[in-house]
Amino acid sequence: MHPDLQFSSYEKFDVDPSNPFMASGSNDKQKDKFPEQKTQRRLAQNREAARKSRLRKKAYVQQLENSRLKLTQLEQEVQRARKQGVVISNTGDQSQPNSGNGSLAFVAEYSRWLEEQSKHTSELRAAVTSHKSDSELRSLVENATTHFNDIFRLKKIAAKADVFHIIYGMWTSPAERCFLWIGGFRSSELLKLLVSHLEPLTEQQLASIDHLQQTSLQAEEALSQGMDALQQSLADTLARDAPVVPPGSSGMANYMGQMAMAMGKLGSLENFLRQADHLREKTLQQLHTILTTRQSARALLAINDYFSRLRALSTLWLARPQE
Repeated sequence: MHPDLQFSSYEKFDVDPSNPFMASGSNDKQKDKFPEQKTQRRLAQNREAARKSRLRKKAYVQQLENSRLKLTQLEQEVQRARKQGVVISNTGDQSQPNSGNGSLAFVAEYSRWLEEQSKHTSELRAAVTSHKSDSELRSLVENATTHFNDIFRLKKIAAKADVFHIIYGMWTSPAERCFLWIGGFRSSELLKLLVSHLEPLTEQQLASIDHLQQTSLQAEEALSQGMDALQQSLADTLARDAPVVPPGSSGMANYMGQMAMAMGKLGSLENFLRQADHLREKTLQQLHTILTTRQSARALLAINDYFSRLRALSTLWLARPQE
């Protein structure tokens, strides 16, 4: 080999010993480019994430708008159906003409009761907002309370025709049925919800409401235990083996006797519903004796708002977009 060609690779090309495949000058330039490339990638990722976020927000807003439109359409259909004398089922499954059947008649009565309830609530809310005198407010509170108690009377009549329809809340909206107890609300739970809406309360009022809540809770537990015992007794009656049938007998008499016993036990359901509604009515009456007129008005408004929201929630749930 020619002497001039004998040279060190590192000296001639200034190769980085740690990486013999890359010249050191090129390596420096590449290092300078890395931060810039990372920044560009990060900016691109941020832009893509922002784009996806905008698309998700747009889709969510569109979904809310569709739900609002469906809710409006449903409300319009309900109003048209009421004018035509059709009863709309709370389950959202179907609508049926009012044929005079006990349960359907009650649903129609309940629909009218809700309309009247809305009027009483509007009058009461306007009076509270405009700071009417206690004497004017007292009259509206008494009217609203009397109307609220009418539902217990209507349920008592309807239970004679179809106790199952009433006691298991087939006349209520789906969300209301989540909190149903023997055909209605739990007085103890309602009192718990109301306390925060009635502040400020005196120490005496708080103590009285707490005592009323405990008394209601004890009565509810007793009724619940009675219902559990009734269901167990009914199950035992239906599951019991029929006695040995004598030769030549069809066994129909024994079967009918078993059914008669079961029917007698079912008759107790109406009594349980009546006791539960009586507890609800008395609890509300005692609450009004504890509160001032203005506090009673606020309590009635809070009760109405709570159940209105449950019904609105049910409507939105039934109108939700189906995937």
